[in-house]
Amino acid sequence: MGLVKAMTVASAEKAGAIEQQSCEELAAALENCNASVRRRAAQKIISCLDAATVLVSRLKREENTAVREAILNSLLQLHDPSIGAGLAECLRSEDAALRNDVIEAFKQLGAEVEPILRSLLSDPDPDVRIFVVNILNSERHPDVEQWLIEVIEHDAHVNVCATAVDLLCEVGTEAAINPLLHLKARFVHDAYIQFAADLALKRIRGI
Repeated sequence: MGLVKAMTVASAEKAGAIEQQSCEELAAALENCNASVRRRAAQKIISCLDAATVLVSRLKREENTAVREAILNSLLQLHDPSIGAGLAECLRSEDAALRNDVIEAFKQLGAEVEPILRSLLSDPDPDVRIFVVNILNSERHPDVEQWLIEVIEHDAHVNVCATAVDLLCEVGTEAAINPLLHLKARFVHDAYIQFAADLALKRIRGI
């Protein structure tokens, strides 16, 4: 019994030490080789002024799923406009799991990341543009239809336009009819664009 009590006291003292860590110590703990230490630090650091910068820096290099989840959960709690730029860099990662996690995180953010998402719709990398279209939804971004219309009117990459049309099939209104017709004319030989645009037009027209 004495040993159990001693272990309980030691555990309590250790937890207390974690609670009392400074921002500098928490930032250092995010680089610890122990994943559990990094996860706890990611959860505790949100009260620090530079938390967003430190967390994004670690996110780009973090391979442990549980730690990555803790980092993203903390970032979502911060509502810091600077988060958008950091997450956007992760969309270029070769790590598909990281990209998918970041896309899901972006979907939970609203107005604070709209400027970065808007700018990414003009990114030179078509894959990044596709990721951004996949992030958009009408609940978080009320201007999503106009953004999608601009994509199908101006984007030269057929796969980006196809992704935008898929979403327009869900959120499009009469404002999208002429842009969809123009898209069909622009990619007249692409079977998927023809199919997807026709599907969107039928839904909008109620056919």
